[in-house]
Amino acid sequence: MHQFKKIVFLILISCLSRLSAQDTLGRWIVVDGDTIDNKTMDPVLVSAGMNEEGRKAYQRLKKRVKKVMPYAKMAAYKMRVMEDNLAQKKNKRERKRYIKECEESLKEMYMNQLKDLSIDDGKILMKLIHRETGKTTWEIMKNYRGGAEAFFWQAFGTVYGHDMKVEFDPVTDFRIENIIRIEKLE
Repeated sequence: MHQFKKIVFLILISCLSRLSAQDTLGRWIVVDGDTIDNKTMDPVLVSAGMNEEGRKAYQRLKKRVKKVMPYAKMAAYKMRVMEDNLAQKKNKRERKRYIKECEESLKEMYMNQLKDLSIDDGKILMKLIHRETGKTTWEIMKNYRGGAEAFFWQAFGTVYGHDMKVEFDPVTDFRIENIIRIEKLE
């Protein structure tokens, strides 16, 4: 038994000395004369340790993201097209008329579907619109409808727990970003 303890002690000392012998050269690591490529991998969401409640919350989030992502993509596309067409308009009156026409066509196409979204779906949609366009819903509303109407809708939204100035942050919203990557929603 005494011999066994000595062998374990020697192995432990040998391992510890090897750890201290590591050297770094940029993205390469030299270990005992061997050069190893050191690469950084994309972060991975590990959910195996989630409890049942956390797993259900993640599945609800996944369902919501999959539900509203097409609307965010369509909003970004329509906004790009609208910006291109607005640049061609000569005066303010034509621009206002064009914005009104676009708003009416969007209402006709999507209003019934968007009315069926839950409050939480709306919160995710606003974050995804910011992710896709680079502008918050507040900024979009202010640019196209004016500051007074944006203020009205912001005040109305706070009654239901919405904030039109919410931004998508890939660090704090990493679960949403992970769902988008895994489900290939981009």
